[in-house]
Amino acid sequence: MTGAVTSWPGTGAGRPPAQLPVPGLTLGEGPCWDAATGALYWIDGPPGRVHRLDVHGLHASWEVGQPVGAVFPRAGGGLLVAASDGFFALDTETGAAKLLVPVEPDRPGTKLNDGACDRAGRLFAGTMAADESPGAGALYRLDADLTLTQLVTGVGISNGIGWSPDDRLMYYSDSLAYRVDVFDYDPATGAISGRRPFAPVGGGEVMPDGLAVDAEGGVWVAQWGGSVLTRYDTGGRPAATVRFPHANVTSCAFGGPGLDRLYVTTAAGAGHPAGGLFVLRPGVAGLPSYPFGG
Repeated sequence: MTGAVTSWPGTGAGRPPAQLPVPGLTLGEGPCWDAATGALYWIDGPPGRVHRLDVHGLHASWEVGQPVGAVFPRAGGGLLVAASDGFFALDTETGAAKLLVPVEPDRPGTKLNDGACDRAGRLFAGTMAADESPGAGALYRLDADLTLTQLVTGVGISNGIGWSPDDRLMYYSDSLAYRVDVFDYDPATGAISGRRPFAPVGGGEVMPDGLAVDAEGGVWVAQWGGSVLTRYDTGGRPAATVRFPHANVTSCAFGGPGLDRLYVTTAAGAGHPAGGLFVLRPGVAGLPSYPFGG
């Protein structure tokens, strides 16, 4: 399957995304490139499955035992998984998953969703209500010593997170707000402040999902229900649109040796019994994904 891409001046973009031959996904999410091993990780949320595609094109997967929202390589080896009960360590050799940090144990109706690690290895991820009730979620920061700090409350569906090339801004999408916001970011401490709107996204059944930032500061936002991935310039203006055959475009991450490939996940729905993993060359390099722990 292929979609279509609208290019913008100077990038050479224009080739459609290609779907990779990996197992179909109920709710594909959270692609994450591990530069240390040349592998791509992503998740299938409801079945609680973590996937990997290595540098040789070999696929592997692991079961966590509960729904998952995101996956991150750990600097010390193995993976960190954001799941319903909290953050788990996943041993890729044995497949064992161990709860490291519970999140909202007094609120069984919420679960962790999307997230990302900053350059220092701090992990930012948020929660949402399992029934998608507005305002039930929160945004957290998990430091390398496993200290968990609540940063934002009243979140609808906590979703994409990314940083500007100079690490001075952090972008954040709350799907139910139909908007990507931006914070001032302190890379020394991981503190956020000055939240303000960056770009309105979607409306009705179309809403912002995961995001990634490129080396020029462009913010790529997946649109659930919209069949598109949109690039916004540093002023929050739409600059390019990539179209997909699936309605539910969920997340994206730059990868490959030159970070010049954009990997995109989709979910089942709207006539498609399974989501998939796509790749395209957008004509601009991206920022790397960082492992948890620094």
